[in-house]
Amino acid sequence: MVLAALTGVMFMQGKGTPKLGLDLAGGTTVTLTAHTENGKNPPSSQMDQAVKIMTQRVNGLGVSDSEVAKQGGNNIVVNLPGQGQGKAAETIGSTAKLQFRQVFAEASGLPAKAPATTPTPTPSGSAKPTGKATIPGTGGVPSAKPSTSAKPSDSSTPRGRALSKALTAPTPSGSPSAKPSGSSTPKPSGTPTAQTPVVPDGNDFAGVDDKNAIAEFQRAVCKPDGGPTLPGSDDVNRKWVVACDDKSEKGQVTKYLLGPVRVLGEDVKSANAVPPDASQGQTSWAVNIGFNGKAGNQFSQVTTEASKAYQANPTSPQGQVAIVLDGQVVSAPAIKEGPITGGSARIDGPADSFTQSYADDLANKLKYGALPLKFTPSSVDEVSSTLGNDQLRGGLIAGGIGLALVVFYCMLYYRGLGLVAVGSLVVASWTTYVAVVILGENMGFRLSLPHIIGLIVSIGITADSFIVYFERIRDELRQGRALRPSVEVAWKRARRTILVADAVTFIAALVLYFLAVGGVAGFAFAMGLTTLIDVVVVFFFTKPLMSVLSRTAFFGKGHRLSGLDAKRLRRTAQPRTTGSARPTSQEA
Repeated sequence: MVLAALTGVMFMQGKGTPKLGLDLAGGTTVTLTAHTENGKNPPSSQMDQAVKIMTQRVNGLGVSDSEVAKQGGNNIVVNLPGQGQGKAAETIGSTAKLQFRQVFAEASGLPAKAPATTPTPTPSGSAKPTGKATIPGTGGVPSAKPSTSAKPSDSSTPRGRALSKALTAPTPSGSPSAKPSGSSTPKPSGTPTAQTPVVPDGNDFAGVDDKNAIAEFQRAVCKPDGGPTLPGSDDVNRKWVVACDDKSEKGQVTKYLLGPVRVLGEDVKSANAVPPDASQGQTSWAVNIGFNGKAGNQFSQVTTEASKAYQANPTSPQGQVAIVLDGQVVSAPAIKEGPITGGSARIDGPADSFTQSYADDLANKLKYGALPLKFTPSSVDEVSSTLGNDQLRGGLIAGGIGLALVVFYCMLYYRGLGLVAVGSLVVASWTTYVAVVILGENMGFRLSLPHIIGLIVSIGITADSFIVYFERIRDELRQGRALRPSVEVAWKRARRTILVADAVTFIAALVLYFLAVGGVAGFAFAMGLTTLIDVVVVFFFTKPLMSVLSRTAFFGKGHRLSGLDAKRLRRTAQPRTTGSARPTSQEA
């Protein structure tokens, strides 16, 4: 019944073959290079910590048969089975420095476009801009007449690159009669002025006490995809930083002027991806995070300040708290309904970008902490499975020969009992196969060459359990007992031996799995799995089958081909009554 249920689960999953590991199906090898401020190799302790965190992230992804190892003084090599795993490896190597900062200003992060001016031909035939070209923000109207004294407007640089409106628009005059003059044409300046212009985006920079930070915010231009991180924006020690969205939404990218760090990712104690919940107004996947006690109080304080700013002015950017990951803003929600207490928060975003995969990756990175170093992928290589396939073919041939020899020995020595042994091996093999397929679909387990070696070696371990039980039965038959009581008595004596032997094997596999890495750990996993399956098969298949067969005439009467015949076992005619009695010559 158990085997039938497992088989049903396997077919319900729609997958009837196991997933293959790096050496059998190929995969991706990514070399991540660590960078330090002084350009030297990082300390060995930091590299060891990075390897540990990356390994935890790999395990969190459910990818089996993966390897994370140091190479040289500043490289870490990540091997992931399966094609197209480059993105996953880059995710594993991301720094994952999480910060919560209050927003103080926001604006479009895209470069401003130059205002369109239509030049008119001069009498000499050369096209020149008119002397009354519109200056952004003044509302002037271009002249329809050509002018021989026209000069370029100050809405463009001498190289023809557009300047932001914030750098070119003059301060509006309070007099309604102020109009642009057509007789005096401004001359272009080689460089933008250093004075702080008024930004027409609603930011009043209240509470910002650093003019350099304001100027940096006004100059900042983000890329369309939101990255890369602006210089210094992931520095924890900087009070004021500028950061961009980490993704674009309909071609719009936002830049933010952020205040001091209020909560760090190191204070996150839990992170879990959660699906959309319409009842809570959540339309995309999200990540629920929980803070420790100190960070929970800090998060409550920053959300209290942002909530007060929102209640005072709903359009103020200071009503938002930015969630910054590796120097980029993941989201900047407005705190509309009061401070968030209880030591928890939620990270979400647009439904088209904040997918289940993105939420799972983000939760995985936050759960195991930030890397102590910044890593960049220096090489991404796809690994072929040609060599592994050749080795697999040779391993299967060797395993087939070994299995055939075991079956031949059982049939030759045990005869009819050999069929019980073969049947038990078939059940154990099928159970192992089904278990591997189910583990592959639900836990990311991938079958590799070390696993296959462990499975082949386990054939002998499984056969040993049957032999122990069969020999106990034959011992009882030699003492004159009938088959049916012999099966029960022998089982009581054999099961202890079987459990002790399997326990020793399982403990060895367990120790080897936790102390070894790579292929050796894979071998230990396979050996431990088959040891557990061996116990299940012996207890729930071999023993019940022997109880049923003992009631048949073929085995019960000791047929010469049953493996339990009296002549072959030299069975005595009568059971011994005393320890000193000697058999007669006829009994001998």
